[in-house]
Amino acid sequence: MSDTIRSHEGICEVEYVRGGAADPATPPDLLLEVSHGATRERHFAALRAALRGEYPADLRDFFFVNTDVGAPELARAVAERVVRTQPRRKAIVVRCLLPRTFVDCNRRIDAATVPAGTPAGAMTPGLPPWVRDEQDRQLLLRRYAVYRETVTAAFAAVCGHGGLGLLVHSFAPRSVDVPVDENIVANLHAAYAADRIGTWPLRAAVDLITHDPDGREMAAAGLAQRAHAEFTAAGFDVDTNGAYSLHPVTLAHQFATDYPDRTLCLEVRRDLLVAEFTPFREMLADPQRVERAAVPLAAAVLSSLP
Repeated sequence: MSDTIRSHEGICEVEYVRGGAADPATPPDLLLEVSHGATRERHFAALRAALRGEYPADLRDFFFVNTDVGAPELARAVAERVVRTQPRRKAIVVRCLLPRTFVDCNRRIDAATVPAGTPAGAMTPGLPPWVRDEQDRQLLLRRYAVYRETVTAAFAAVCGHGGLGLLVHSFAPRSVDVPVDENIVANLHAAYAADRIGTWPLRAAVDLITHDPDGREMAAAGLAQRAHAEFTAAGFDVDTNGAYSLHPVTLAHQFATDYPDRTLCLEVRRDLLVAEFTPFREMLADPQRVERAAVPLAAAVLSSLP
């Protein structure tokens, strides 16, 4: 099989990570998808510059607090460890570059989707309410469609041929629930105020998202069990479906449905992947902290691959 799944400028990066003995004609053994991979300020600026509508001047603050910092680096570190340990393996890493501030590429949306807000505690929308300009909506939907087509092809190439798919995320240290509406930034600043932030529940270091809201297990059971054991042995506190379930509005749910027992969605706490957690400023992944999380996750993958 040739490496036909490719990057699209401003939409996604596709990287093949190959072991020294990997057969270039065979499908990858492992897919790591980072649907909220637009983590740098330049990603926000690039998409904002392509939009013509009026947007809140402080919307960048929401971007910084609500993007999966450390997840792209974790995904790549896992891929590198897998192929270094077993050189015949090949992995593919798909990183979305579209900030979920404008369009969430882990949502099932289509041409009929309209911008909408959501109440506190609900899943954030595919298109948020501040996307009012129709041309902006069309542009975002076109770019989303390219991403979805790319990652769908990646899951088919890997999971459709017996490989494993990891959906890699990072989440904020605490469960801060505010409505996604026109007051999102002000509400977040209030929630993160020094006298309030400690009142929100602290999340586990790792959360494995394995079942849907009805409790139906959808993840690769062996991989989830091994990940739980490896992370625990490495000193991480691990929860299962603690913060979220695999909601039907997500593409993660779609891929888990399409490829039973081949996928695992997980969250790693963001403050454990960065040097300093600064919610309203750009954060950078810390290589040593990323590696600490990559070691147990790669071990779980290696013991689960066919």
